[in-house]
Amino acid sequence: MQSKKRRRVDPPTIHPRNRYSEKPPDFGLLADLYPSFSPYVFPSSRPGGRPSIDWTDFNATRELTRVLLLHDHGVNWWIPDRQLCPTVPNRSNYIHWIEDLLSSDLIPVWDCSDRKVRGFDIGTGANCIYPLLGASLLGWSFVGSDVTDAALEWARKNVESNPHLSELIEIRNANDFLCSAEVKPKSGKIIEGELFAEEKEAESLEPKLVLSSFSKPHVLVGVVKDDEKFDFCMCNPPFFESIEEAGLNPKTSCGGTPEELVYPGGEQAFVTQIINDSVVLRNSFRWFTSMVGRKANLKVLVSKLREVGVSLVKTTEFVQGQTARWGLAWSFIAVKKSSIALNTPIKSHHSFMLEGLQRQFGAFQILKAVESFFLVNGAICKCDFSSFLVNVTLSNDQIGDLLKDGLANIGGRAISSMSNTSTDLKFPKELLFHVSVFEQSPGTVLVRGSLLHKDNPLLGVFSSLFSRLEEALKNDFVNKLRGS
Repeated sequence: MQSKKRRRVDPPTIHPRNRYSEKPPDFGLLADLYPSFSPYVFPSSRPGGRPSIDWTDFNATRELTRVLLLHDHGVNWWIPDRQLCPTVPNRSNYIHWIEDLLSSDLIPVWDCSDRKVRGFDIGTGANCIYPLLGASLLGWSFVGSDVTDAALEWARKNVESNPHLSELIEIRNANDFLCSAEVKPKSGKIIEGELFAEEKEAESLEPKLVLSSFSKPHVLVGVVKDDEKFDFCMCNPPFFESIEEAGLNPKTSCGGTPEELVYPGGEQAFVTQIINDSVVLRNSFRWFTSMVGRKANLKVLVSKLREVGVSLVKTTEFVQGQTARWGLAWSFIAVKKSSIALNTPIKSHHSFMLEGLQRQFGAFQILKAVESFFLVNGAICKCDFSSFLVNVTLSNDQIGDLLKDGLANIGGRAISSMSNTSTDLKFPKELLFHVSVFEQSPGTVLVRGSLLHKDNPLLGVFSSLFSRLEEALKNDFVNKLRGS
């Protein structure tokens, strides 16, 4: 029987443009070049092994960061004791991923003459690592915000220590702006996270705002000025709910103040606040991004993003040694027409598993639900119950209607941006595919969809339909039952 935990076929790796992807730092060489680093380096106990450092020694990790920034990036840098000490390869991964997002052409660029990339670092810290890396590697300009005196003082010192970068980086005291910021919803009445029923339909395109959004301190609203526009924001959020939880990993010592490490509700609550702020500032940023430390939180946050009506969500996994982190990015900007193929996996075959089904739900019930799903969305369906297969046909007119309606209930914000006038689009005569259902074991069903014409230019429509089918079936047969 197939294991529930599938083995990763292609494990994530360090970003290919990361300068350390093919050649990790040579501690022995760095010790020879920088005598201040030498006391922290010791030879490997294994024959032919590489020299290393004591990762539990804050002084060692801080000195390593200092010499890597100086040697490989030409950046002068220092932080006092107990401040969070970043690892350069890991932080570089995040910078290069944002570079991928900005160059992906998924969403339009700002319509302005100055095309210098501008970023906003939420909680830049005393280390100011993201602005320093982004400016030195790619020439980006930054605003870095923070709230503690020590972080602001040392971030400014690190910027001033690099005159060649200082004009690109502004350090901003968030307290100066948050004290006077008063934020109100742009539209809609709020009642325990729901718009009044009579206003839901009229305001279905407006952000869904929750009451708690305006009772917690903001991280972007009030700090970003009214006339400012940024290509992206980024954040290394406080990962932990308590200082005791923050000290549970005995294998590393990266330092960190309570303000850098701890937030009520942990990273999930902090990133949720960024999401709430992004609803208000949806027109001020092309991309909102954050690092996430726990994969379970990533899933929760992606669900929150769907609730507030973003047009696009992207995720990635960052890897450095034994440490895994995830990147989360979202945008409210309508996806470009040419980007439909990039928003969903463009394949002629898709499949997913439904696991944990109750005993009364088997392949037959799932097949009937598949048929109902496509019938509701205007498709012609022919079921073959002996083969547990349903053939689905969408005509030219039906495809046009779906696109015109933003794929109706088919999760199609990315698709809807293709056209406001579907008559301008040239569709093939029809979209043909079939969906098969296989009962793998009691309580586990495999659903597989196959496009009959692999060269069909509407692969993106098929992929989006199948993605939404998966969401609907899991919601009806798995999630609701678990919650009941």
